Amino acid sequence: MKIYSAPLQGFTEAVWRNVHAAVFGGIDGYYTPFLRYEHGEIRNKDIRDIERKNNSVENLVPQVIAANPDEMRPLLNLIAGEGYSRVDINMGCSFPLQMRKRHGAGLLPYPELVAELMKEVAQHPEVSFSVKMRLGCNSKDEWKELMPILNDAPLRHVTMHPRLGIEQYKKPVDVDAFTEFYTACKHPVIYNGDLNSLADINRVEQLFPGLKGIMLGRGLLANPALGVEYRTGRELTNAELGNLVRQMHDALMRELTPRLQGNTQFLSKMKPYWEYLLPDMLKRDKKAILKATTIEKYMNAVNDGLAGY
Repeated sequence: MKIYSAPLQGFTEAVWRNVHAAVFGGIDGYYTPFLRYEHGEIRNKDIRDIERKNNSVENLVPQVIAANPDEMRPLLNLIAGEGYSRVDINMGCSFPLQMRKRHGAGLLPYPELVAELMKEVAQHPEVSFSVKMRLGCNSKDEWKELMPILNDAPLRHVTMHPRLGIEQYKKPVDVDAFTEFYTACKHPVIYNGDLNSLADINRVEQLFPGLKGIMLGRGLLANPALGVEYRTGRELTNAELGNLVRQMHDALMRELTPRLQGNTQFLSKMKPYWEYLLPDMLKRDKKAILKATTIEKYMNAVNDGLAGY
C-alpha cells in the first residue's frame, strides 16, 4: 500500500514535512493543512506553507476547505500558480468553528453543496482531485446520500476517516461502517484513523486488501518512523527511534529558532509536538518537557527524556 502523511493544523506544516522526509522518510505523499478563503483573502501563513520555495518534499498535495465554488476558486488559482496539479478537498475537519461554516465534516449533511463542489471539480480537468472525508457530521449514514455524487465525480481517490464530525476523535473508529463505504465507493480508497503501530497498519491491510493506501495522522506524530516500519516490516527499537527523534528535533530547532522570538513563542510551538511524540516515554520525563517555562529548561527536559528512552 501507499503511505501518506495526513494534514494536521499546527503540526504538519512545511518545516515539519521537510524535516520528517529528510530524517525518517517512508512516506509516499504529504498533504498540507487546509487552505481557506475567508473575508476575501487567503492567510499569508497558508500561502507560505505551499510555496515551492518553502517545500523540499516530493509528492506534496495541497488541501483546501470550502463550502462552495466561490470559496474554492481563489484557492485553486493560488495552487495552480505554484505549479501543483493535485488538490485534496477537506470534507472531514471536525473543528466546530469550521463545521458551523459548512466546512469540512460540516459539509457532509448538504448533498447539494457537495454536488456544486464536484461540478467545479469537473471544470478543471488539468487538476487531479481527491477528497478526505468522514462518515458524516451527525449521522454515520450521511455518506450514503453523497456516494452517487462522489462516484460520478472525476476523483483520484477518497480518503475515509470512519468517525463522525461531532465525535472528533473521542470514539473508536467504526470499522463496520468503513467496510460498507469501502464496498460502495467506485474510486480507490485510502483508510485513515487510529493507526498507531505497525500492527494497526497490518491489520487494516489484511481486512481491506484492495486499499490504495493508508493515511497516518496522530500516529505519525507519535511515532514518526511508522512509514519506515511498514516498508521494512520491522518496528524500531527504542534506541533506534530515540536517536532519530533527536535528529528530527534538532533539525526542527535549527529551522524554527530564527523564526521564534523568546520563551513564549518557542515553547508554544515546540511543546505541542510532545503531546503526541513518544507516548511511551517515562511520564515524569514527558511531564517535565510539557511544564518547562524556559528554553533552557525545555532543552534539559528533552535531553533527559531522550537519554532515558
